[in-house]
Amino acid sequence: MVVDELADEAVDELFRALADPTRRDILRRCFAGEPSVSRLAQAYPMSFAAVQKHVAVLERAGLVTKERRGREQLVRTDAGAVGRARQALDELETTWRGRVDRMSDLLAQGAEPERENSTMKGTR
Repeated sequence: MVVDELADEAVDELFRALADPTRRDILRRCFAGEPSVSRLAQAYPMSFAAVQKHVAVLERAGLVTKERRGREQLVRTDAGAVGRARQALDELETTWRGRVDRMSDLLAQGAEPERENSTMKGTR
């Protein structure tokens, strides 16, 4: 089970990072290449420091890595982390679908005796 393989704290950190629309946008921009933090900062109506903090949250969650080249810090996505998020969601979906299926089965079993009783009442 993928969710169990990752520590609860790691899964929480991953989804906390993805919960913010600015961080999701930064992640999308990083998929298109390896932008520098300063280039990313130009795309947002916030301070450079604020963008750095968003990148740091993504980095702590394992969604991106930074590499220093000269005076710039390039930001690169970790596709594996995005895959882990998808797998965690798939696992949760499977769990919930199983629960819904079991509830449907229980409801169907509960409805069958009523049908039998109403059939017997009609024959008397």
